Amino acid sequence: MPVETTPSATTPTAPAPLRVTAAARQVVLETRAAEPGGDELALRVEVVGEGASDYLYELTFAPLSEAVAGDAIGYSEALPVLVPEPSVAKLRGATLDHVEPTGLVLRNPNRPRPTIGAGSGATLVLEGSVEERLQQLLDGEINPMLAMHGGFAALDRIEGDTAFMTMGGGCQGCGLAQLTLTEGIKATVEDRIPEIANVVDITDHAAGDNPFYQPDQK
Repeated sequence: MPVETTPSATTPTAPAPLRVTAAARQVVLETRAAEPGGDELALRVEVVGEGASDYLYELTFAPLSEAVAGDAIGYSEALPVLVPEPSVAKLRGATLDHVEPTGLVLRNPNRPRPTIGAGSGATLVLEGSVEERLQQLLDGEINPMLAMHGGFAALDRIEGDTAFMTMGGGCQGCGLAQLTLTEGIKATVEDRIPEIANVVDITDHAAGDNPFYQPDQK
């Protein structure tokens, strides 16, 4: 269970707010080592939005000093993990893992509540070609959520059942940007647009502020 504490009350023996496997911890620690002052940074895991069938996640590195009362803080061995208070309940029981060739994967038993009724909360209606519907989904659901955290996703092209996309803003160059794409955006796109079976990140993350992430493929 997550331990919700203030930074001053946290000790290295407090359990992490979500399970981090040894494989994921190794990848995260290696990525963190390339960050300035990496030894002082925590892995920050946050739910930043809701897709049709899964949450959208953001993984970043942040000083523990940024935590506020109600945030969940704990340790996965040498790795401090911070979950902001609004995301704690949504991430209870979740596991961060690393599998090949996918990379980091967040397995979360929790799902967004389905939208009931019409009005401003109604599901966005997608119309037109596959490319047009994907662009509508980006403009109407995905990017408004990413924009709250300084990022955005853009469609580069569609080849067969594969959509090639790029990440920009706060997502570009982030050593953990892959999870933002593959876990949240990928699940939403594949659920809402059945013709798309694969979503591939082709961002030039080396051009970003934190060039420590290698894209899957081009």
